[in-house]
Amino acid sequence: MNFGCTVPNRGNPLFTPEEMKTQVVKAEEMGFEHAWFSDHVILPNTVAPRYPYSATGVPRFVVEQPYSDPLAVMAFMAGATSRIKFGTGVLVIPYRPAMLAAKIISTIDYFSGGRVILGIGVGWMEEEFVALGLDTFRQRGKVTDEFIKVFRELWSNDDPEYDGDFVKFSDLKFYPKPAQKPGVPIWVGGNTPPAIRRAARLGDGWVPIGARPPDLFPPHELAVKIAELRDLTEKAGRPRDDVELAFSCELAFNRMGNGERWPLSGTPEEIADDLKRYHDIGVRHYRMGFPGETLQAKLDNMERFVNEVRPKLGE
Repeated sequence: MNFGCTVPNRGNPLFTPEEMKTQVVKAEEMGFEHAWFSDHVILPNTVAPRYPYSATGVPRFVVEQPYSDPLAVMAFMAGATSRIKFGTGVLVIPYRPAMLAAKIISTIDYFSGGRVILGIGVGWMEEEFVALGLDTFRQRGKVTDEFIKVFRELWSNDDPEYDGDFVKFSDLKFYPKPAQKPGVPIWVGGNTPPAIRRAARLGDGWVPIGARPPDLFPPHELAVKIAELRDLTEKAGRPRDDVELAFSCELAFNRMGNGERWPLSGTPEEIADDLKRYHDIGVRHYRMGFPGETLQAKLDNMERFVNEVRPKLGE
């Protein structure tokens, strides 16, 4: 099992560059395999309640607080570490021109020695598309699929060319290539049927979000989605198990839920048992949010996970 921690790059008490750097450096020292950063470019003052990963549809950010760019943060953190990988959880692909995004991601991977995981999503906030001058909200799935293909073409071929609906190029060079060959791994985020289909056709990994409303995804429910992913992967002409399985979750050392324990909450023994059940259905990577109103509280919970949960997993 590989464990990563989410690092808050949006405005809250843990946002300062020094605190973020401390969390990442400590995560590396504790043996976490990756650190994750989220993405928004701007935050409109008024947003319709359509956020898909809360029970109310209301997003959890506060528009007055700063939200740093995940790729810029990853480049900074790569210089402060030597082993830990960095992931976007998730980068909204239609927001950035395909060639520019491919260049920035490739450069970070090149300079970090191959430590980037590109978590991708299509976006959900129509107001942000409009503010960025984009008219592709209704086509965001198609745009994302094309941009993924563009990334792979630029990263892997010495004479790249592409002729699509949104991107066209030929007779050019693209360097530096990523350190990872044939390119940076692309993990598709999201719980929707289109996200699962995208992971099956184009992804190196799939990262559903669970262990919080509206999608708790206990192991027996996630297993159904995984079987669907495997079937779709095979239908796409790929090996059935070609897509890595990850899980984005919140971890809590108390019982979450109204009398019913949510997955990955409770005692260290209960959390370890949950992780073993997720492992049994094929999950190998975890993007974990650790509670804490202060940096020290967050670090204490990360250390408690390392000392009290990981030893129970028999790794």
